[in-house]
Amino acid sequence: MDEVKECLRDFPKEARELYLNDAVPYLDEPLSPLQFYRDWIGPNKPCIIRNAFNDWPALSKWNPTYLREKVGSKVISVAVTPNGFADAVNGNRFVMPEERQMSFSSLLDIVEGKIKSSAVFYVQKQCSNLMEEIPELTGDVQTHIPWMSEALGKLPDAVNFWLGEESAVTSMHKDHYENLYCVISGQKEFILLPPTDRPFIPYELYQPATYRQKDDGTFEIVDEENSPKVPWIPLDPLKPDFERFPSYRHAKALHCTVKAGEMLYLPSLWFHHVRQSHGCIAVNFWYDMEYDIKYNYFQLVEALTNAVGSL
Repeated sequence: MDEVKECLRDFPKEARELYLNDAVPYLDEPLSPLQFYRDWIGPNKPCIIRNAFNDWPALSKWNPTYLREKVGSKVISVAVTPNGFADAVNGNRFVMPEERQMSFSSLLDIVEGKIKSSAVFYVQKQCSNLMEEIPELTGDVQTHIPWMSEALGKLPDAVNFWLGEESAVTSMHKDHYENLYCVISGQKEFILLPPTDRPFIPYELYQPATYRQKDDGTFEIVDEENSPKVPWIPLDPLKPDFERFPSYRHAKALHCTVKAGEMLYLPSLWFHHVRQSHGCIAVNFWYDMEYDIKYNYFQLVEALTNAVGSL
């Protein structure tokens, strides 16, 4: 078992030495589909791409006045929490947000400070909410990224719209998608960790629950009865508890800021934690990953990490 632990400690170091960058590189423009696949998708490395969607009308149009005129009366799904942490660990629970149905104008009133609220609001519903809930805005963006669709030989599984308050934070997690994240206004702060750092990233099982706001404005946590426990990362990368999670000292996170007009390529299985400027608007494209040998290797590393416990 000690030999397995040593191999798991060395594995991420070798990956960083062999192919990973010390920072997230910038590309001045999109590459050809073949070159992008060879340089970034195949090696599973992130990059920030400039001038990738300069022709989107959304870059100049998507301000509160336009959005009110275009979709102000539309009812959308909004995540509501007491602290900005949706889909995150709270004590011994994995707590999901209250999903509230409200008009787009009402959300903008809160984001602009016209209506005061002690809660935190964030449009983060990920089931292709741009296409399903506010299709009126799709004419201002692309509904897929042609060079990415050609590189992968498929269309995105989902196109998601994001808008919220500065306090809204996305806790550390990973997705089984090749993700193109396009910031329309404001900026996003990403903390990224490669899949090879999995041996240093803690997971625990939690009872799933949901926030519910009461009539007095406070929130209660309501358990999801008869639901299986959820594996989630309890660590906050902004203030990691090294006494509780000593192995995380060996992780090497990349920090990057994605500004308006920039696109982040976030490869599948990369762990990420996200913050944003107040009122930031973004659209992202989820392309399903290939469940190939890289996925097999990741599953093996995850199984070994779970078997040996703390490193």
